[in-house]
Amino acid sequence: MLNTLTVGQPGPTPPLLIVHGLYGSGRNWGVIAKRMSDERLVLTPDMRNHGDSFRADVHDYPAMAADLAKVIEAHGGTADVVGHSMGGKASMVLALSRPELVNRLIIADIAPVSYTHSQIQFIEAMRKVDLTRVTKRSDAVAQLAEHVDDTTLQAFFTQSLDIKNQSWKLNLDALADQMPNILGFPDVTGTYDGPTLFLSGAESDYVTRDYRPKIRGHFPQARFAKIPGAGHWLHAEKPREFEASLRAFLPV
Repeated sequence: MLNTLTVGQPGPTPPLLIVHGLYGSGRNWGVIAKRMSDERLVLTPDMRNHGDSFRADVHDYPAMAADLAKVIEAHGGTADVVGHSMGGKASMVLALSRPELVNRLIIADIAPVSYTHSQIQFIEAMRKVDLTRVTKRSDAVAQLAEHVDDTTLQAFFTQSLDIKNQSWKLNLDALADQMPNILGFPDVTGTYDGPTLFLSGAESDYVTRDYRPKIRGHFPQARFAKIPGAGHWLHAEKPREFEASLRAFLPV
């Protein structure tokens, strides 16, 4: 079972499951989860090979979807699901393979397609950090800055650092090996007929109009919205706007 943080109380509304992206963790969503927990139970799992969840050689979307299904089954059997990036792809496969578990679906800045921009350079950057010289998070940030220009990403990656044990809470070897699966999207059949929102950053190019026929082929009720001024990390760049979009789409 995935390590899952919970906040809020169960009630008449299905729980909200928030699924993080590559190199993330459930804790990354702590602020939004706490704010959304005013009216429902919110679940933020660590995906396999991330955070405090188990390590595995396989890291593909059917396996990740099955992991998420177990979390939902352990918390009542149905949930509203929000997934960002890698977590969005896992959430799509969950909805397509186990639609009875998903009440409403929000996909944040990703489409059911294969992408060509590799994320392997960030694994290489994290591997270059000399963890024996890290006694506080800023030590790792300083080392990452030599290989990663974006200060937001520097801070993001170091959230997955176990400073006490001088180790990454990421299975970097498995993620590197499975990168083709992470960038791709499995050949899945079927449709999810429930309410679905594809929420994108207006400055991101991850979800283009060219992808809409493929999206609607799997998600016929799909609606589309953009958050102005946000890129791929829309929930971190515009957290209040992201929260407002969730509340508008998810009835209580």
